[in-house]
Amino acid sequence: MTSEATLPLDGQRILELAARSMFELFANASEGMLLVDRNARVVWINDQYKRFLPALGFSRVEDFVGHAVSEVVQNTQMHRVLETGKPILIDLLSNKAGTFVVSRIPLRDEAGDVIGALGIVLFDHPETTLQPLIQKFAALHRDLDDVRRELASQRRSKYTLASFVGTSPAAVEVKRQARKAAQSSSPVLLLGETGTGKELLAHAIHAASARARGNFVSVNIAAVPDTLLEAEFFGVAPGAYTGADRKGRDGKFKLADGGTLFLDEIGDMPLVLQPKLLRALQEGEIEPLGSNKVVSFDARVIAATSRDLGALVREGKFREDLYYRLNVLPIKVPPLRERRADIAGLAEVLVEDIAIRNGTAPFDLGTGALELLCAQRWRGNIRELRNVLEQAAMRSDGQRIEERQLEQVLRDEGIERMPPAPMPAAGGSAPGAGVLRPLAEQVAELEQQAIRAAMAATGGNKLAAARLLGISRAKLYERLELTA
Repeated sequence: MTSEATLPLDGQRILELAARSMFELFANASEGMLLVDRNARVVWINDQYKRFLPALGFSRVEDFVGHAVSEVVQNTQMHRVLETGKPILIDLLSNKAGTFVVSRIPLRDEAGDVIGALGIVLFDHPETTLQPLIQKFAALHRDLDDVRRELASQRRSKYTLASFVGTSPAAVEVKRQARKAAQSSSPVLLLGETGTGKELLAHAIHAASARARGNFVSVNIAAVPDTLLEAEFFGVAPGAYTGADRKGRDGKFKLADGGTLFLDEIGDMPLVLQPKLLRALQEGEIEPLGSNKVVSFDARVIAATSRDLGALVREGKFREDLYYRLNVLPIKVPPLRERRADIAGLAEVLVEDIAIRNGTAPFDLGTGALELLCAQRWRGNIRELRNVLEQAAMRSDGQRIEERQLEQVLRDEGIERMPPAPMPAAGGSAPGAGVLRPLAEQVAELEQQAIRAAMAATGGNKLAAARLLGISRAKLYERLELTA
């Protein structure tokens, strides 16, 4: 008769055979076994387990067996197995006898009721026997801690108000408004062209606020597909849809709880999601996708846009009630052409940052190069200024950037080039001008320089020059008559 023929054919006998075989295997291979009844009293230990008794404080088996397991074995979890009926397959147990790797298995009667539990000491001295596994676990734990620290650092503000470079009246006013906004928890709306530093100001307001220790969470609405925005904002309940995380996922509102939520490009918010955003701002509550439970949050909202929200409201593309909810503390961030006196300082900071990122020494800007930079309109503002400086640095073989090199970059990029004008100082006056002259005389001189530069750039076209200067054609004619 073959060995296969001796095996039982019904499932119950197979299970009984497997249980007996596993028990014998553990009894012989383990470091010790302990059995407790349904009342959590020790009723049996095997010979291997007896060697632990002296370390546990018992000289005789009779002093150990028959007592509640929690009284004779420190830090035991056998009572949990009896209460829940669930095994604890792998665990670390530390007590007077040492540190052990243990398993705890509930024992059931034929009716399925828990009548006891079996404790198995798989390994003693795990620090040596399980060293490779422990080392791998420790390495994974360190990696996890590193990732958590990195994520936490990314959710802290990167900039302060000192990072907003500029001493021009426009820059000083923006920083004054930002400081005032930081003292409040009301929504802030940052308005301005692209590249003017709206995100930097959002970071700075958070850093100067009472929420500075909380997370700074940013969402670029224009960069997230409309179909994913709701989940990105409000989170996803466990198993909300096929492929969703079984544990669910927190949205940006919940991640920003206790801190600041920055909604960049709010003008691109889909109309269908605007009512949910409005409700979240009004009630301080969100409803994760696929959930019927409301979750509270406490986050200060800062929104930013380069679009005209008022025009979008009139066109029916942005809800009026949401606009008024966001437009509590509006701050208009001026374009670079309205703060030309800051360009030299900005260029210096950008040059240093470019050098650090590229791992090179900072380069110098010649006087002509600075004057050329100050004369441009910079439609892309600080972002465009940085790009031009970075290109000039990469193209240069030396440590000094001159006017001709910048002219080449401007030409290649198709940037509307304005002729260089005397570089404005921080207060707005030209270097070399007599600072003791009457203010009106100095202002008139700068005004005429700007008009001449505009007329030269437009080939004498007065309408185009007026548009370039941001004044009416009648005002331009008036100024030209004064110089005739």
